[in-house]
Amino acid sequence: MEYVVRVPGAPLDRFVDDIYCLTGVPRHRRMNVPPMPSAHLFVNLGGPARLWDSDLSVPSAVFADGWFMGVWTRRFLFEYPAWVRLVGVHFKPWGISPFVDMPATELRDRWVPVDAVWRRSLDRIRNQVGDSTSAIETLRILEEELRSRLAEAPSRGLELVQHTGGRLETSHGAVPVGALTDAAGVSVNHLATQFKSHVGVTPKRVARIYRFARLIVSVDPSRPVDWSEVAHTAGYFDQAHFSREFKDFTGHTPTEYLALRRRFPAERGFPPDSGPMPAE
Repeated sequence: MEYVVRVPGAPLDRFVDDIYCLTGVPRHRRMNVPPMPSAHLFVNLGGPARLWDSDLSVPSAVFADGWFMGVWTRRFLFEYPAWVRLVGVHFKPWGISPFVDMPATELRDRWVPVDAVWRRSLDRIRNQVGDSTSAIETLRILEEELRSRLAEAPSRGLELVQHTGGRLETSHGAVPVGALTDAAGVSVNHLATQFKSHVGVTPKRVARIYRFARLIVSVDPSRPVDWSEVAHTAGYFDQAHFSREFKDFTGHTPTEYLALRRRFPAERGFPPDSGPMPAE
């Protein structure tokens, strides 16, 4: 598939990591997606996509149009259509907050149709894009939509979450929550409350997801992997805890994951494959 990405300028860059467009025939239809430090918006311009929660009590969903997803704390499965034309937004964990008028906890570990959040907007966006619009123009259109929806004044607590979340981002989750609260001059409970409001999870959970994301993208399956060293570099000092979290987040042991990556190498220059992996 063709992958085209756009990093927005200020002020969107405080809330959005990138906007991207996927077009073409997928190499793998079904992908297993571990928790990553992002919330998402997807506008589907191709065939219907299907999603499964790793919690088997949650029914699967089919989306022909578009959906929002908050931060996920567990893995989920995503099935591409036979022909993909999808434009998406990778929000920072707190980045979706100024664009949606709902608590972030209502989007955590959930997928919600776009029109349930941005009412009567999806058809307008899809009509603007059309069938022949280039990927670059499609990204520009979605970026303008985001700019038009960015709240002028940040809601209460967002600046605190953005600042402390930024420290977790740059440190890959290595800054202790106590150090964040001391630097911000707030209590642990206050910071946790604001993170739940704007991210949907606590700062401790965000730190865990950043730490795991650093680990997973650092693994080079084409070379021998010393899992103890990889885990220690990413901030895991308890091997048993690392093994449990790896299995929880991917559905595989580290050895199984490495074997899967070697069977299905990621496409060069195709960033979405650095986290998600083919589902067998």
